[in-house]
Amino acid sequence: MQGLRAALVFLTRLPGGRLSSGDFSRAPAWFGVVGLLIGGAQALVFIAAGLLWPPIVAALLAVVVGLLLTGGLHEDGLADSFDGLGSGRPRERALEIMRDSRIGSHGAVALGLALALRVTILAALGPAAPWALIAAQALSRVAMAVALRIGPYVRATGAGTGMTGAFGPSGVGVMCVTGGVAGLALAAVSLWAIPAGLAGLAACVWLMRMWAIRRLGGVTGDILGSVQVLGDVGICLGVLACL
Repeated sequence: MQGLRAALVFLTRLPGGRLSSGDFSRAPAWFGVVGLLIGGAQALVFIAAGLLWPPIVAALLAVVVGLLLTGGLHEDGLADSFDGLGSGRPRERALEIMRDSRIGSHGAVALGLALALRVTILAALGPAAPWALIAAQALSRVAMAVALRIGPYVRATGAGTGMTGAFGPSGVGVMCVTGGVAGLALAAVSLWAIPAGLAGLAACVWLMRMWAIRRLGGVTGDILGSVQVLGDVGICLGVLACL
């Protein structure tokens, strides 16, 4: 379970106790499990808030809980990615821009649209939102782990260094179980939600990764954050299309 603890520390603000650098090499296989926990927490908040307020308020509160649990880690990556990739500057300069903690116009627009889409889609999903949250948070982080391992990882130092090795049989097993649980959550909406959600995930992740490879030659920690955010949105859009 060291890999799970490392994934919790890496992806959230939750404590994981003492860990070694080797523990983090096993963390990616558990990214999806962390997503299940985050999505479950968001689903509970959405359900509870929906008993008192309209769906738009429940959706907003669910998104806020996700941001609090992760510290906005992936959203920060999304903003940095769009600032760098959208700058039109050469590769090395784009990487420097992505390192800059300040947010630019491209990043602000991308972040604002992503958050607005999340809230709007969840409100539109209504009773299906809790299931979509669980599936989207899990599968988008599985996609992030796969994107990390496929790479190539272009920074000598960064959030993904030390985690780019093979998953191993146990890691693949964990990811398969996670995918199965997420699939059951989608099936609770409808059987069509499974292919539709996966199609939305694949499209968003593929487009982000291809843009990064074209501009940078590979991925960075910020690109992985973008994969999670856009994958999340893609799944929820796919599910919404089925209703």
